Amino acid sequence: MKLRSLPSIAIAVAVIAGSSACSSTGPAVPSTRSTAALSGSITVFAAASLTGTFTVLATKFEAKHRGTTVELSFAGSADLVTQITNGAPADVFASADTKNMTKLTDANLVEGKPVNFATNVLEIAVPPGNPASIATFADLAKPGVRTVVCAPQVPCGSATIAVEQASGVSLAPVSEESAVTDVLGKVSSGEADAGLVYVTDIKAAGSKVTGITFPESSAAVNTYPIATLTGSANVALAKAFIDYVTGAIGQEEFAAAGFGKP
Repeated sequence: MKLRSLPSIAIAVAVIAGSSACSSTGPAVPSTRSTAALSGSITVFAAASLTGTFTVLATKFEAKHRGTTVELSFAGSADLVTQITNGAPADVFASADTKNMTKLTDANLVEGKPVNFATNVLEIAVPPGNPASIATFADLAKPGVRTVVCAPQVPCGSATIAVEQASGVSLAPVSEESAVTDVLGKVSSGEADAGLVYVTDIKAAGSKVTGITFPESSAAVNTYPIATLTGSANVALAKAFIDYVTGAIGQEEFAAAGFGKP
């Protein structure tokens, strides 16, 4: 059954190799055999801003590799690092910045070298109709404007600070959230006049919010790395999923969602 998902050429190679096994000592075809051997489950901890794309990719991956399960857990990257450091069982970690991934690398909790797979930048999110008439990044600092941002330890929060420093504009947010999805929620519900989230979050939100680009966002481009964790109980499946995320299909999904290239 699993061979049905392979390209016809790969199937032909597998058949030829099998029929000549008794008379040949040539090398096997490891890619075909390793694909067929994938089974079991993995738990993937991923940044909240990856919710949409990783949900799609996990579904496609499971469909391609029958008998596998990819369990997803989304939260702010900093919160996920804390959970992993405290012993939470996970096989793969995908961060919204390199800083949080480095924390795990320094703690010897990452197997091998993390792979960068996407980039993202901030955009201003406002409720439909833009009731506070926000047009620029500086408008977020005007008196009476209820601005919501991510907490400093969260990648989108670190990016916000970088933009503030580069632009010379200091914000006085009414709240700091632990995940970019929480910021988006407060804006879409009307609890805030504006919030700083990623371009991809606004695209995924559709008509729930309106996005306002601003040139200062180029001062903080977040790079997303992914890696297998040393505590993984299914390293083969974890690495296969990472290959899928960083491969052609994964890159197509990220581009469609508005992410930039790594």
